[in-house]
Amino acid sequence: MSVHIVVVESLKDWQADYPRVQVVAARDYLSKAEYLKTKDIRVINLCRSYRYLSTGYFCSLLAEPRSHRVIPTVRTLTSLSSKAIYSLNIEDLSGVIQKRFKKREREIDQTFELPIFFGRSEDPNLQDLSRQIFDLFQCPLLKVEFRYQGKWHIDTVKPMHLTGSLSEPNRQLFIDALNGYLAKPWRAPRIRNTSRYDLAVLRNAAEIMPPSNAGALQKFVKAGKKHGVDVELIERKDYERLAEYDALFIRETTNIDHYTYRFAKKAQIEGMVVMDDPDSILKCANKVYLAELMAANRIPTPKSSILQKGHVESVDGNIGFPVVLKIPDGSFSRGVFKADNEKEFKTLTEKLFKESDLILAQEFVYTEFDWRIGILNRQPLFACQYYMSRAHWQVVRHRASGKAVEGNFRTLAIEETPNAVVDTALAIAKLIGDGLYGVDLKQTENGVCVIEINDNPNIDAGIEDQVLGDRLYQLIIAEFVRRLDIRRQRR
Repeated sequence: MSVHIVVVESLKDWQADYPRVQVVAARDYLSKAEYLKTKDIRVINLCRSYRYLSTGYFCSLLAEPRSHRVIPTVRTLTSLSSKAIYSLNIEDLSGVIQKRFKKREREIDQTFELPIFFGRSEDPNLQDLSRQIFDLFQCPLLKVEFRYQGKWHIDTVKPMHLTGSLSEPNRQLFIDALNGYLAKPWRAPRIRNTSRYDLAVLRNAAEIMPPSNAGALQKFVKAGKKHGVDVELIERKDYERLAEYDALFIRETTNIDHYTYRFAKKAQIEGMVVMDDPDSILKCANKVYLAELMAANRIPTPKSSILQKGHVESVDGNIGFPVVLKIPDGSFSRGVFKADNEKEFKTLTEKLFKESDLILAQEFVYTEFDWRIGILNRQPLFACQYYMSRAHWQVVRHRASGKAVEGNFRTLAIEETPNAVVDTALAIAKLIGDGLYGVDLKQTENGVCVIEINDNPNIDAGIEDQVLGDRLYQLIIAEFVRRLDIRRQRR
């Protein structure tokens, strides 16, 4: 039977007359072994803030690799963080809103706020609407603002937070709603599903280190023609046109707080085939999440430790120096630092904690090169060895001038690649999904270990395609076609 726990920033936030349930401080949930190992837990995250990389954000993020069912999920938090995303979800509610708010049209006040606690509203006439909003955004406490401009519409949807006490009548609504929620089985959020057909490739011509160079993009266009797919290169300005296509292929560096994620989310809502899909971006973009996911599934990695802001101890005893420090959402070797001693460790952690409440400390493992295994739909696609940049400990060296210097490379056939490398890469990729991934690994005399997995691996003409040639691009386009065909058959 599932165990319910409520996670709060401080135990003082939970008042004596609130429902009797196990209440856990966020710091303990993030670090104590009992919550790392126990699987069947339903987590209600009521932290004071859900902002990106905050403690509340990490509580929701790390629930998934622990096999905990959490409300709100990081997907919900990401949707609520951007009106461009959540406005797509609420389009279907227009008819219900007009019906419920018809009598308010002549009121002087042109705005109306509706608190929704676990899908419940104080107004019985708005209960069905409240439930539908909660189904779209499964966040414990929501504040929805409606605005009248010729007709009523939802203007904003924002999380509310438990800050020690709730004002009446919200206090009693919260108690009743939580009691009701605890008594019900888990409900997963719904995802709309439709189907269409043409491939849009999102790229940024100004990006210094894009995941596909100009030559590769043209090869994707050429491969599309062979498979009867019209491949069109689009940019950020084409966001409003996205629904004109059947599928989206993101070929610029992704991140959660970036328009690339909004493109992926909109494509998903529109029922398009999309790589990188939003879930893959969420999972791969955060190194702290990946570290916990791999630890939970016993995938070999360098010795790692998650450091919490305000509660940092020396890593000299468990990891040792030198130690690598990583912000959760760095890419292309950015946001990755090496501390050779205690002094550098303290200086770097103070700097990084200004960006994130959690950072990852990882054992420094030097190798001449890193393996990169490209994986598509749970099958190995290509294998590369990326050599360290000259006189540097990383594949990419970012100079103070902004120039990036990369090491050499070697591309191999999958059958020429050590089985241990390929099998380990497949093990972590299967935990993420069925998309296109690049798994970075190190191979030493002690075995193979995973460094990280990327949701939009490099596919560059002259590098990753050295073995397969044009067939590499055709295999990727063919996977889009396969998925589109399946969706068409389901209609």
